[in-house]
Amino acid sequence: MKVSAEEQYRILSDGVADILPEDEFRAKLERSAQTGIPLRVKLGCDPSRPDLHIGHAVVLEKLRQFQELGHTVIFIIGDFTAMIGDPSGRSKTRPALTFEETRTYGRTYLEQVGILLDVTKAEIYYNSEWLARLSFADVIRLASQVTVSQMLERDDFHDRFEREVPIALHEFLYPLAQGIDSVQVRADVEIGGTDQRFNFLLARELQKHAGQEPQAIVLLPLLEGTDGKQKMSKSLDNYIALLDPPREMFGKTMSIPDELIVRYYRYATFASAEEAATMEQQLRDGTLHPRDAKALVAERLVARYHGLEAARHAREEFDRMFRHKQLPDEIETVTLSLPLPVPVVDMLVAAGLVPSKSEARRLIAGGGVYIDGERITDIHAQLNGSGEYIVKVGKRRYARVHIA
Repeated sequence: MKVSAEEQYRILSDGVADILPEDEFRAKLERSAQTGIPLRVKLGCDPSRPDLHIGHAVVLEKLRQFQELGHTVIFIIGDFTAMIGDPSGRSKTRPALTFEETRTYGRTYLEQVGILLDVTKAEIYYNSEWLARLSFADVIRLASQVTVSQMLERDDFHDRFEREVPIALHEFLYPLAQGIDSVQVRADVEIGGTDQRFNFLLARELQKHAGQEPQAIVLLPLLEGTDGKQKMSKSLDNYIALLDPPREMFGKTMSIPDELIVRYYRYATFASAEEAATMEQQLRDGTLHPRDAKALVAERLVARYHGLEAARHAREEFDRMFRHKQLPDEIETVTLSLPLPVPVVDMLVAAGLVPSKSEARRLIAGGGVYIDGERITDIHAQLNGSGEYIVKVGKRRYARVHIA
């Protein structure tokens, strides 16, 4: 059954931060509905780390809606642009990656994108396919289409310029490279986070120069990271990866600040606006405890990526440890990089929970060490997997130990 342009607009505009220009987007939907020709909808993602995170999923979910409505999804893995590094929202130059690093990080992307999209029906590209072939003369021609004044209109560039914080020349090339992607795939629509507004608008200008109809822009809210301060980012290590194991995904969600609960509910678990408004009201009037709200969000998130059974088990583990007061509400978090398997004795010392290995062995032998609620009695016990462990030493010392 065909979906009218008006109904498509209702679905596709739900939960977005902005649509630019809105009249052009509506016109594209109307033309597509009348002609039966699907829109070409582009999303680019730079493989600066090997994992996609739930912040990416906010945009991927919207892309899935376009796909379900019959439009053509174009997913671009920015292996070439990742070598430049997207300066969006950054207060300093981002370290450049090698081409080999971007290719290595990009290998798992399609598998992860496939969690939310039907990749068999999508067009998949690496932007090195065309960007690596540009000559220096090509770059000069492209650069001539944009002025330095235009570049300094970007908030992050303007701010750094005013504060005399260095802006590397190659950072000016990033929006150009991203714009070339839109020209290359003849994008009708580009979607992404609100921090991409300048880049997407510049792509419209490059498309005009190339004689193409400029793309419409759909901007999604940025999801804050688990620190509650900056946007979720792989490079800031404040993210929840799509491939995080259930316990780790649940635990990270439980660690978010209270003020982010409703936003995570709305955008990370794709709750409806009505569901999010109900939760917000319940938190405000005190009928829903923030900890219980986080558990609801965490369970729904784990269920989406690991299934209902894994979500139920993760929730039960939380209830056992927290609701029944086996752990305090706030405990220290320690991140360790140790080769697996990790002897429990070594972990206790590295985490600063005991002063020495002999003290660790004494506590284990005396029954004073618990990991994830289970007493450890073997002084030779080992942890065989990475992830997060709740560790109790003695009667009152707790730590959330994350082994990378």
